[in-house]
Amino acid sequence: MEAATIVQRAFLREGITLRLNAKITSVEHNGGHNLLLYESEGKEATLEVDEILARAGRTPNVEGLNLEAVGIQYEPGKGVLVNDHLQTSNPRIYAAGDVCMAWKFTHAADFAARIVIQNALFLGHKKLSALTMPWCTYTDPEIAHVGLYERDASDRGLEIDTYLREFKEVDRAVVDGEEDGFVKIHVRKCRDEILGATIVARYAGEMISEISVAMAARLGLGKLASVIHPYPTQAEAIRQCGDAYNRTRLTPTVKKWMGRWLAHQRKG
Repeated sequence: MEAATIVQRAFLREGITLRLNAKITSVEHNGGHNLLLYESEGKEATLEVDEILARAGRTPNVEGLNLEAVGIQYEPGKGVLVNDHLQTSNPRIYAAGDVCMAWKFTHAADFAARIVIQNALFLGHKKLSALTMPWCTYTDPEIAHVGLYERDASDRGLEIDTYLREFKEVDRAVVDGEEDGFVKIHVRKCRDEILGATIVARYAGEMISEISVAMAARLGLGKLASVIHPYPTQAEAIRQCGDAYNRTRLTPTVKKWMGRWLAHQRKG
């Protein structure tokens, strides 16, 4: 929700008008003009536009392939059915990409194809579920994500701690005039295990890879605190989240001792 709010504010600053909770009832062409008729909050309205962009979504094109002849099961709208090893119902045939996967990204299809090659040709046992899959929405600012959201963790019965660093607290973002963004990282409660992260930034798609690497290599957030980042960079927000995590690991006794030591240093 926070990410969508930031992008919405950016749209409004750029002069983009948003019609929210609207239902288009009809489209008319009148004298070279395109008119959208819609309902919003119980009221009818008309909007004149230059062009109309319709998003129809993506549906796997499996009809007409005669998949039944080779024993491959599929569902209209969902595509070819595969197991976690990307095997179809015919164990000698595999599938990868948009035709069978919920992740409909180019990079997802690439790595799924690698799984198919290993499993089909080299007797491998690679699993699709083992992939750490980041994605990015290329708005301005970008929204990048990897792993679980809070709601996903809740659905799985996982308790999490969340560490947030807003860019208004990051020097490079302030200098760039891009304070309206953040890095948010979720870790398993009482364990240094990164479960997911969201970044909203101009180059969030580039920044999310550092967290993806940590998750794939099973490096905890505390470890990221020790990774030196060039100063100033916006990616430093990731390390600062690690610092915030490490501060929670201090016992009350250590905190008390450090407080006394700092007070002594100030007097000195």
